[in-house]
Amino acid sequence: MNATDPNEGTAPRPGRRTFVLTAAVVALLLTGGLLLALGTGRQQPAPPTATDKGGAPAPADRTASPDGGSSASPGGGGGRRGTVLPASRPVSISIPSLKVNSTLEDLGLGENRAMDTPRDPDKAGWYTPGPTPGAMGPAVIAGHVTWDGAPSVFFELADLDPGDRIEVRRADGRTAEFTVDRSAVYPKDEFPTVEVYRNLDHAGLRLITCGGDFSEADRRYADNVVVYATLTGSHG
Repeated sequence: MNATDPNEGTAPRPGRRTFVLTAAVVALLLTGGLLLALGTGRQQPAPPTATDKGGAPAPADRTASPDGGSSASPGGGGGRRGTVLPASRPVSISIPSLKVNSTLEDLGLGENRAMDTPRDPDKAGWYTPGPTPGAMGPAVIAGHVTWDGAPSVFFELADLDPGDRIEVRRADGRTAEFTVDRSAVYPKDEFPTVEVYRNLDHAGLRLITCGGDFSEADRRYADNVVVYATLTGSHG
């Protein structure tokens, strides 16, 4: 994804990039919300054109949350939902239609509540404060789109279509199988933190990277690309 600091373009590859959360996003983070941005370097190749696919989400339902209260659960997940799995750390991600195979780094929160991003731009990372893939809730995996003038792990993420398969291998030996429901493109300053990170009544997955036009002046892409998927099976 893109750099928020125009000086980041001179950093060596690979490197760690963080961004500082605004007070509003920090407040959302405390209830599961987070706005994600990932670094890029010098002039970037153009990733596939990002467009919304799969239509708008259905109106949110009020469903029981794991703590016994109620929480908004977005639409999507129209396919058969798989049985929710117990928590287990993710080890790797595979996206067959894009020929993506990557081990996963851990992405946490660093100083000043700035989120760590993948140190290796050829690897994706799992956001550790969130659910593990296959467990109840919206697991999040993020990756760079480009870095230092070369395509990165999620360069072709915008090419994913509804119905495409995503597999996440877990430390317990099981592989969680997700089906893409839809993808959406959001301007950086309109990232839907609550929609992406709010509680679900099923096991979901969000893949996040950057898209749109790249600004040489700002060293950043204009948009975020978010792929929404639902657990539909498992094996192993």
